[in-house]
Amino acid sequence: METPTGPVPSRRAAPAVPVAGASSHALALLLADARLPVGGHTQSGGLEPALQRGLSPDGLPGYCRTRLATVARTEAATAVVTAYAARHGGDLDLVHAHWAARTPSDAQRSTAYELGRALLRLGRRVWPEDPLLAGWSLPTARPLVLGAVAAAAGLAAADLARVTGYDDVQTVLAAGLKLAPADPLQAVVWTRQLLPAVDALVDAVHGLTDPADIPSGSAPQIEEWAQAHARTTRRLFRA
Repeated sequence: METPTGPVPSRRAAPAVPVAGASSHALALLLADARLPVGGHTQSGGLEPALQRGLSPDGLPGYCRTRLATVARTEAATAVVTAYAARHGGDLDLVHAHWAARTPSDAQRSTAYELGRALLRLGRRVWPEDPLLAGWSLPTARPLVLGAVAAAAGLAAADLARVTGYDDVQTVLAAGLKLAPADPLQAVVWTRQLLPAVDALVDAVHGLTDPADIPSGSAPQIEEWAQAHARTTRRLFRA
């Protein structure tokens, strides 16, 4: 697990200056693009172990809704609070501590750090002028890095939350087509049906600014599946 060792000074972000002239909606489309080289294709959002342990392929929409109400909501809220902290000189160590406390599975935390490292490389390449991304010294938890990228890009909080929720849905449904092959059009139908749940996530978290307000929806079965999956040596997806 990637965590600071010993007491460390509080790391407050210098207020970010968003890049002018860029559309928040267009940037949201960029960050939601599945072709971004940030390792998303290696993930199933916990679907692979769920299917191995009896989840029916017809249960994918329900599985996505559960994630949107629990682990994805925590991730989206963390990203939103991080972006606020980055823009207002907030304490990013405190944000990380609250996220880690709400992510009890070390397998899920390890996955977040791995994906965060890839996202940080992307952020530094696309926004090289941003001092927070250039000098990043925190653990690379994906929602924190995503929030920092959003701050550098001038992405609105609601758009950031929507990117997080939509990405979670697409990760699961895209993996489902590989794990339980079916009509790809059905995945599009399910995505459309899940958009109200994504909107509910956005409504719940887009106004958050305090790390203490990051929600902590429990998903013990998903956490258990993630732990078991991390120990297996025969798998198609890393998580």
